[in-house]
Amino acid sequence: MERPPFFLLLLLVLHLLSLPFLSFSKSTIEPCTGSDSCPALLGYTLYADLKVSEVAALFQADPIAVLTANAIDISVSDVENHILPAGLFLRIPTLCSCSDGIRKSVSTRYKTRPADTLTSIANSIFAGLASPDQIREANGISDPSALDIGQTLLIPLPCTCFNSTDNNLPAIYLSYVVKAGDTVTAIATSYSTTVTDIMNVNAMGNPAIRPGDIIAIPLPDNDAASMRQDCYLKACGRGILGCACSMRQLSCCKSYWEGTSSSNDYGMGVGVGPNISEIFLIN
Repeated sequence: MERPPFFLLLLLVLHLLSLPFLSFSKSTIEPCTGSDSCPALLGYTLYADLKVSEVAALFQADPIAVLTANAIDISVSDVENHILPAGLFLRIPTLCSCSDGIRKSVSTRYKTRPADTLTSIANSIFAGLASPDQIREANGISDPSALDIGQTLLIPLPCTCFNSTDNNLPAIYLSYVVKAGDTVTAIATSYSTTVTDIMNVNAMGNPAIRPGDIIAIPLPDNDAASMRQDCYLKACGRGILGCACSMRQLSCCKSYWEGTSSSNDYGMGVGVGPNISEIFLIN
């Protein structure tokens, strides 16, 4: 007896759902109306060694704002030309706008270079903050394999406002790309929030996350960076290599910098933030 078409369709759907490579990353989306905007932060991991000014230019951000958001002492001579190491986690200030009915940052433009692809731009240069499809759609690209060298692309980046509050307190939201090994519990601990708060903000039915997911993390609007810097200064004093607030972080940070040189190239003390990979500089 001939099987009905819906039976074959059901088999096809079940087969597709079973394929591991079809697991898509999730991103927290905040619907919006109007033209209001808010300040927000992007969690960005450097794909290469870059100067502070180069990182700022990549996101069309103010270099001083980037330095301040990461507790880097702006009084240090020529600090904008200091080179930051690949793999460093930074907070990038951005303006979160309402575009096409959802919150996103639409101020970043990228000029393509030889060998660039939408995949390399999304996953490497912008560290997973945008997907190849999002870049393609934002720029009306019909053939992703035919990028012109020097072509200027709009890079839509994830952000949220949520009325700039969290539990009725002033807050700013960090868009964080989940990495392998991350858990909601560990992320909540790193950023001094709770699992419940992160789950509520991101409308999560359970705390399951996967690498590549982008979640919104509420941070106090008074910028915890200054408080972290005070912590390091009290723990180690100025100019101490690898200073941090926990022995585990201290060990990681010291081994990194001492493996590079006996005195770091910045001429400044080095501290680590809540993520061990989040290293910033202290005069």
